Amino acid sequence: MKALIVDDNDIARTTLVHLAKQIPNLNIISEYNNALAAYNHLQSEKIDLLFLDIEMPEMTGIELTRNLNDKEIIIIFTTSNKDYALEAFELNIADYLLKPFTQSRFLQAVTKARAILESRNENVQISKDEFLFVRDSNVTRRLKLDDIFYAEAMGDYVKFYTREKMFAIHGTMKAAEERLLKDNFVRVHRSYIVSLGKIDTLQDGGLVINGQFIPVADAYRKALNARMNVF
Repeated sequence: MKALIVDDNDIARTTLVHLAKQIPNLNIISEYNNALAAYNHLQSEKIDLLFLDIEMPEMTGIELTRNLNDKEIIIIFTTSNKDYALEAFELNIADYLLKPFTQSRFLQAVTKARAILESRNENVQISKDEFLFVRDSNVTRRLKLDDIFYAEAMGDYVKFYTREKMFAIHGTMKAAEERLLKDNFVRVHRSYIVSLGKIDTLQDGGLVINGQFIPVADAYRKALNARMNVF
């Protein structure tokens, strides 16, 4: 994967470069101390992955994300401020790393980004039965709907998460909603549909499935509570 690092803190950029060197096939093309310079770079060169700080002068990481023309760039936010998490996930980012983070947490985020990139080349179609047909490593296999923990919208793709892997298909959240909501799934956010049976905990502002925090929008909270018999 070709990646850029954008952070106005010199130590943070050095740390990210060091962590990236430990991961095979992750190539840091360049690093910038401001989002505007990174934006100009992205107008002329295609990048797979962007490690992006949020709080920067002139242009924030969130502003850069909203202004990117290439919606297929995978973004991992790296920030010391947890207050932007809900707004960040509205942008369908791959992950949100809260500084300081460990090497294992960094690897987890990169692994998720790599899975997104690789799965874009997989052919997936939705069956009328209780499973999806998934093209995985040149082998077509069935993915049971019961194995899906949640679905997430990301630009022109919908990502389906299981316990072990993520699959991305080219399609709309509306199509996914029409299919999944006939079963044990519920819409909790404009970007998320979750399996009721896979919810571990409910929290202020969201829920947790398989260790992953998922935001719950106010517009969907009442329906979620009703489905879960929460009063």
